[in-house]
Amino acid sequence: MKIDLAKHCIFKQNNMLIHIHPDNPQPRLIRQAVESLLQGGIIIYPTDTVYGLGCDILQQKAVERICRIKKTDPKKAQLSFVCSDLSNLSDYAKPLSNPVYRLLKEHLPGPYTFILPASKMVPKLMQSKKDTIGLRVPDNRIAQAIIKELGRPILSASLPGEMVEDYTDPEVMHQNFMNEVDYVIDGGIGGMVPSTVIDCTGEEPLVIREGLGEWNY
Repeated sequence: MKIDLAKHCIFKQNNMLIHIHPDNPQPRLIRQAVESLLQGGIIIYPTDTVYGLGCDILQQKAVERICRIKKTDPKKAQLSFVCSDLSNLSDYAKPLSNPVYRLLKEHLPGPYTFILPASKMVPKLMQSKKDTIGLRVPDNRIAQAIIKELGRPILSASLPGEMVEDYTDPEVMHQNFMNEVDYVIDGGIGGMVPSTVIDCTGEEPLVIREGLGEWNY
């Protein structure tokens, strides 16, 4: 039997694009994405703001792969810990003051990234020079389902791209990154505005990037 290699390659590439329902994520497809993460894979997945590059925080080589895609040094990359809630906070951040913890409780899940002092459990590869981490709890059911199935946070970074379609259209992302990531999760057209970033390592919270999340403090 003669195999049409061209069709076979297209079939394999299309398998990288997983269509997951944004409101009712299919458990089988969520498990498929998580199995890839556990094996050191990288996924492109939706959040409540823009699509992101994600990997298992325990897979150092996957972290390095994301940094190569971003063309940046791991310690200079803007990487975030994406969690399903605040239950893992004490594992990755140093103890927080009551006002800062209330701030996080009030705004998460939501389109915010909080810069926090990193705990000793955070691998040095994933810390900035200031020993901080970015914390995200996105209000997105697909992202939440993946994190809960994985059982720990995802390490995440924004997608590189010059055109809007590069980071909003899953079909375009698939074409752009089919040789660099393991799966592109299609949860619909993504947003164009990133999260609002608040630095909570000083005496007062400081907005260092204005994004989708409103900030009136």
